[in-house]
Amino acid sequence: MSGEVVWTPTAAQVGASQLTAFARALPALLDGTPWDAPTFAPGDYAALWRWSVAHREAFWTALWRHADVLADVLADVLADVLADDLADDLADDLADGPADRPADRPAWAVAGHGLDRMAPPTPADGPRWFPAARLNFAEHCLRAPDAAVAIVAWDERGRREALTFGALRGEVARVASGLRAVGVVAGDRVAGFVPNGPAAIIAMLAAAAVGATWSSCSPDFGTQGVLDRFGQIAPTVLVACDGYRYAGKVIDTMPRVREIAAALPSLRATVLVPWLATSPPDPDGLPGGVAWATFGDPRAPLAFERLPFDHPLYILYSSGTTGLPKAIVHGAGGTLLQHLKELRLHTDLRPGEALFYFTTCGWMMWNWMVSGLAVGATVVTYDGAPLPAERDVLWRLAAEERVAVFGTSAKYLALAEKEGLTPARTHDLAALRTVLSTGSPLAEHSYDYVLRDVKPGVCLSSISGGTDIVSCFALGNPVGPVRRGELQVLGLGMAVDVWDDDGRPLIGMPGELVCTAPFPSMPVAFWNDPGGAKYRAAYFEHFPGVWRHGDWATRTAEGGLVIHGRSDATLNPGGVRIGTAELYRQVERMPEVVESLVVGQDVVTDGDRDVRIVLFVRLAPGLVLDDALRDRIRATIRTHASPHHVPKVIAQVTDLPRTRSGKITELAVREVIHGRWPKNVEAMANPEALEQFRDRDELGG
Repeated sequence: MSGEVVWTPTAAQVGASQLTAFARALPALLDGTPWDAPTFAPGDYAALWRWSVAHREAFWTALWRHADVLADVLADVLADVLADDLADDLADDLADGPADRPADRPAWAVAGHGLDRMAPPTPADGPRWFPAARLNFAEHCLRAPDAAVAIVAWDERGRREALTFGALRGEVARVASGLRAVGVVAGDRVAGFVPNGPAAIIAMLAAAAVGATWSSCSPDFGTQGVLDRFGQIAPTVLVACDGYRYAGKVIDTMPRVREIAAALPSLRATVLVPWLATSPPDPDGLPGGVAWATFGDPRAPLAFERLPFDHPLYILYSSGTTGLPKAIVHGAGGTLLQHLKELRLHTDLRPGEALFYFTTCGWMMWNWMVSGLAVGATVVTYDGAPLPAERDVLWRLAAEERVAVFGTSAKYLALAEKEGLTPARTHDLAALRTVLSTGSPLAEHSYDYVLRDVKPGVCLSSISGGTDIVSCFALGNPVGPVRRGELQVLGLGMAVDVWDDDGRPLIGMPGELVCTAPFPSMPVAFWNDPGGAKYRAAYFEHFPGVWRHGDWATRTAEGGLVIHGRSDATLNPGGVRIGTAELYRQVERMPEVVESLVVGQDVVTDGDRDVRIVLFVRLAPGLVLDDALRDRIRATIRTHASPHHVPKVIAQVTDLPRTRSGKITELAVREVIHGRWPKNVEAMANPEALEQFRDRDELGG
């Protein structure tokens, strides 16, 4: 039953959580600030969330101090902000004596300015967070003791290597010296065409250490897909691999590396990582070609450039399935604060614990996972197929590496259930405390699967946010219950709501997911968008002054969230708006259906325009869709959803098109069935799958 409580923390778990520790520490954390320190009963997340949203400056300042952020203070900026009318009250509080001169104040003394303005940030108007602070993201990721394990890398064959924090610091220092030697300075871009392994993390941290901006694509991207991204940002250095393994196959990427490098005239160096070869690949003929092992001075000291809070750290990309990918710029400070909040408070990740997320370097969950280093955790990477010949390899990884937090996609959990994987009976998962799921809404039956067959008693948190914010709007709560089919809570400090088309808040009814107030991990900008027009159009035109995220969702009375699908993919048969996830939850519980995709087809009936629901199914091997199975699918949907949800057409396909991060792309299929070819199929992992949706007889009338 949807909404039924399936997991509840014990009193001991609540008392020992970092979230409870943070709430208890608020009086000390806000000491010396203009804000009063509230008190909260243990486990009262709702009250803590309401306070964090109503008093955002106080919350983010307290989090800064709780996380022990390392930063210098820009005294002149602090003085300017303190003198500004926006900070009059704070200026009065800080101007009582010689010790309160701006030069003596901490970097967190001013949380920001323009923090009531929800719009693309500008230096003058905001929103800007902690404008007097100068910090470095990489410095925070390299604070753990030398002997602690930083990275453990796996592929389909098992463990490849492990690095301590001491070794990681040495490698970052070496590569950072190589970047400096070729002239990379703060603001330059370093691009990675690399698998999910240590070299990617080392190169990112080295770029961040010198103040460069990191941007990456996974090596399964085609040449044009990479150039659609990196071609926009003019990288100074390209870090690329010689190949990768997937589903037992060895894929040579060197022809694509040469094509990509030749098409990027801004390159001063191309650094080749030997992911496949036992000897370094040949860099000859590449712009500034150099082998990974010889790039930089191994004796170089580790140095960090401390830069403004909103200095660009990452450039991420929208999926690009409907046009050229949007290049979204994220700042170092906002990314750091958000990730520390989510990993420590919402996930309860601790130093020395192992964090795993199934991801590639082309998905924002890679960036989120790597921030586990800033907690002092061990980051476990995996490069390969989720279900290779050894179908349960990810659970072997979790067992052998004693993973405490295991992250994956909702699709993987659904497929693992259909594969009959039962790690609770086949693997020792004693260390596993939390399972995270994202990428798409987690079906109700997947909650039952995890708590029955993965590990009874584990905390299962479905989380949701996106590339747009490099973090989450809704996620886990270690001090509260998990309800089947729901995301536990809205994120601390995030003024998230669900609105109807007239901008009225909704509880218990579906509507548009919005955020009504600024937060630190809003994009700094879109690349090549000097006036902010693209940025504004992406989020702020539907509801002026309010972030519309593009998800169709329901807030529950208990404080949770249900995601029904993307707003632009919702179905509207007979004027009834339906989220696509509502159908997937029912269809994919059937053993015959491996996965499915649903779209709305525009039709004209008796002269009236309408939308009919079309369901495409990929069936278990050897099965053929017949009328009897169609009837069972329709009956399941009618019984467990409603008559409005029942598709008019059900058709069989052998594959479903998906993005590089594994998400099913409904919009591309909708284009094809209406006779329009998607604008940018290079952004897709398997564009050939679209051919199955073209000119289908079932869709003709």
